[in-house]
Amino acid sequence: MNKWFKTGTPWIWLNAGAVAVSLTMVFGLIMMIAVNGLSFFWPSNIIEFEYQTTEQSEPVRVMGELSRSETMTAQAMRETGFDVPEGQEIVVRHLIKRGNRDLDSRDFRWYIEDFMSEWERPRDAVALERLQWGNFYGYIREFRVDDEVVAEGSAAREAFEARIPETRSLVQKIERIERIEIGRINHALEQVRLAERGLERDTALSDAERSERHEALQAEREALDAEYSELEAERNRLRQEVARYALTLQTADGQRSSISLSQIVNAWWPNDMGTVQKLGHYVVNFWDFMTGFPREANTEGGILPAIFGTVLMVLLMSIVVTPFGVLAAIYLREYAKQGPLVRTIRISVNNLAGVPSIVFGVFGLGFFVYLIGGNIDQVFFQDALPSPTFGSPAIIWASLTLALLTLPVVIVSTEEGLTRIGSSIRHGSLALGATKAETLWRLIVPLSAPAMMTGLILAVARAAGEVAPLMLVGVVKLAPNLPVDGNFPYLHLDRAFMHLGYHIYDVGFKSPNVEAGRPLVYATALVLVLLIIVLNLTAISIRNHLREKYRADSD
Repeated sequence: MNKWFKTGTPWIWLNAGAVAVSLTMVFGLIMMIAVNGLSFFWPSNIIEFEYQTTEQSEPVRVMGELSRSETMTAQAMRETGFDVPEGQEIVVRHLIKRGNRDLDSRDFRWYIEDFMSEWERPRDAVALERLQWGNFYGYIREFRVDDEVVAEGSAAREAFEARIPETRSLVQKIERIERIEIGRINHALEQVRLAERGLERDTALSDAERSERHEALQAEREALDAEYSELEAERNRLRQEVARYALTLQTADGQRSSISLSQIVNAWWPNDMGTVQKLGHYVVNFWDFMTGFPREANTEGGILPAIFGTVLMVLLMSIVVTPFGVLAAIYLREYAKQGPLVRTIRISVNNLAGVPSIVFGVFGLGFFVYLIGGNIDQVFFQDALPSPTFGSPAIIWASLTLALLTLPVVIVSTEEGLTRIGSSIRHGSLALGATKAETLWRLIVPLSAPAMMTGLILAVARAAGEVAPLMLVGVVKLAPNLPVDGNFPYLHLDRAFMHLGYHIYDVGFKSPNVEAGRPLVYATALVLVLLIIVLNLTAISIRNHLREKYRADSD
């Protein structure tokens, strides 16, 4: 046995087992997130049943989607207030997504299997995704135009299916007018307002010049007001056109509800859909999730602003941290005199990597936001005061904070890469007549580029998943505008932004509807993991390209 241990074979198997267990845990975690997240977009069948406990005199009809099922002890169910049949020790309960939150505030509810009748799956049961109040489950009874019934029963469904594409097109036009066109005019009006305030503060102008500029600004304001009035009139016309059409629906328990087509995002009949139709619906739902804007306290809609904000923040962070980290490493390794001071700096850099991220957030808030941002506002944006421009949390300060957070990783990785370059290469270059600077920038740095990319990969992986510091320096629950739009200067670094990590935290822990947000947590987490993988694979491919390039050059 001792001889076997001395050969080192047990340690090889131990390392292999540890690697296998780690890979299994990683892939298991990703699979769990993928299954729970991607299953959310599949159109589940709608079930309908009667429910009557021993305390109810009459059964109640219930309709909805099966969310999940649990097996529990009868004692635990009684302690939570459920009516459980006598003499029963094990109870199966089902969580049903009933929707219809405008009619009943609880759209998720538990039902005990023993009190449920046989499940039915009516083919004409419809699921409606709405802008407000979540999903609606029921039956289409009437299709109305200008409050007049024009179709009933199956004819109402046909009329609704024929009309909904045009209605969606009109709603998209309304959203474009409100989000882009009116937003552009509001931005221009704000610039006119700031120009008027600057005109009032400018004491160097003569009365004639002041009057001339004031008249020009007033004319620009009037032109913008006229354009705004035209857009508002067009928007109101489209709203009136959309409001003409409505549905009368009936729930499983007989309640009737009228829903305007302008409030309907999507409609489907899952019990009447084949596998191919469900697959098409699945793809459309997933695309809407990736490209849409959030609704209903982030428990509905898409995550496009969060994806965009995360990618932009990582790119800005990379642009800042890479040159500073590389230059710092080059100075410490190639130029600084090795001694107690340099050793102290290296120890400080290594310790900086272990500082809790929330500390960096507090520093970023005090230094970047309040000190630097506040002074920028005082110097360059006095006309906007007291409303802050750069003196409030924004994507630029979040990027700089994370750049500071990941700076030690880049410095250490780059310095390790510089250390691996043999002294023979340096001596050979100097012997051929190259200066130290030429040797460094034309030989040593290019050969160390893969190590620099390794540092950037680690920095991106850490920065993309950070949440705590971002809560202090720029991230918000819901951003009304993206940091990039069609208004000059196009890239607005002074705006707050949404982030996938914070979106997961917000939906998972601060959502008013926990059950509705649960699948979105998994779906958003999967997108975040895939985004980090894509960013890392991109950096790895660049690193491998550089490695092969300079390996060929050295050969």
